[in-house]
This record gives sequence, C-alpha cells and structure tokens, in this order.
Amino acid sequence: MNRFSAHTHWHLIRAAGVVRAGGVIAYPTEAVWGLGCDPWQRDAVMKILALKQRPIDKGVILISGQISHFERLLRPLPRETRETIRASWPDAVTWIVPDHTLPHWIRGAHASVAIRVTAHPLVAALTRRLGHPIVSTSANPSTLPEARTLKQAQSYFGRGVDAYLPGETLGLDSPSRIMDSVTGQRLR
Repeated sequence: MNRFSAHTHWHLIRAAGVVRAGGVIAYPTEAVWGLGCDPWQRDAVMKILALKQRPIDKGVILISGQISHFERLLRPLPRETRETIRASWPDAVTWIVPDHTLPHWIRGAHASVAIRVTAHPLVAALTRRLGHPIVSTSANPSTLPEARTLKQAQSYFGRGVDAYLPGETLGLDSPSRIMDSVTGQRLR
C-alpha cells in the first residue's frame, strides 16, 4: 500500500474497520460509486438494501481485487470457463456463476452469484486488507442515476453510510458488463 498517500492509507484502514464492524461504506469503482459491506454480515447487507430501496430477491455483486477470493466459486466450473473468467479479470466484467452455498441475502432469489475482480486500486487494496470480497452495488437509490462522484454519493446517502472511501472512478462510461458463466451470454 506504499503507493497510496498517507491520507488515502488512513481512509483504507478506516474503511476496513467499518466493514469489519458491520458498517456500510461507499467507494469508487471503474465507472460509478458503489455501496459495500461485509457480505457475511446480514444486517449490513440489509442496511444497503434499505438505503437503495432494493428488494432482497435481486441479489448483490461480490467484488474483490484478488481472484483467489473467488476460487471456491470457480472450482466447479469447466476448465475452459474458469480460464475465460480468469482471463477477463481484473476488469469491469461481472460473472454470474452457479452457487447454492452463499446466503440468500447475497444470491437473492437465484441459484447463482455475481462476482467481479476489479482493477480499481482502492478496492483491490481494501479487499486485500480484509482478506475477502465485499458487497458491490451501485451507490444510488433504485429510482435515481448511479453516483459518479463522492459528492453525489454523499448527497444520496449522507450519514446513512458509515464511511466514504475518497477517490475517483476509473472513468469508464458504463457499469460493468455482466456475463453468464453457463451460457457465455452477455446480460448487460
């Protein structure tokens, strides 16, 4: 983490502490700002869903900067599919993979889970520090456009979010592509 300023390093430490304590953070991704938390803490995920006014049945994305955080989910897939997915990361590509083991508050009403390995250095550093992925869903109430700046995320959620990880998006025009690992089809 030496490539970050002392100020940014402090914010990463704080964000990791908030996530570990069951809080919700907002952070920049490739194109938009995201809301995140520890996916294993149901109350934190439910807080995000309430902030977004998003139904639990839709499920949420898990994001990390490390492919190793998703190896357990990739292992059951055919070798060629695993290689295709690994070759697409890190990037703004979310893959839907079959799963029946993760909690319903992650999967929603699906027998699958959405996962992404990001190229964003702040998210990668945060998930490396945590040792696991975090929830990633766009930082906006369901009826409003995605936040593209820290200021916009703050205007949507204010103190409803426990910590904001200052930074910039990577400047992409649209959120991540979503690909189905079973069919290979692009869903978004």
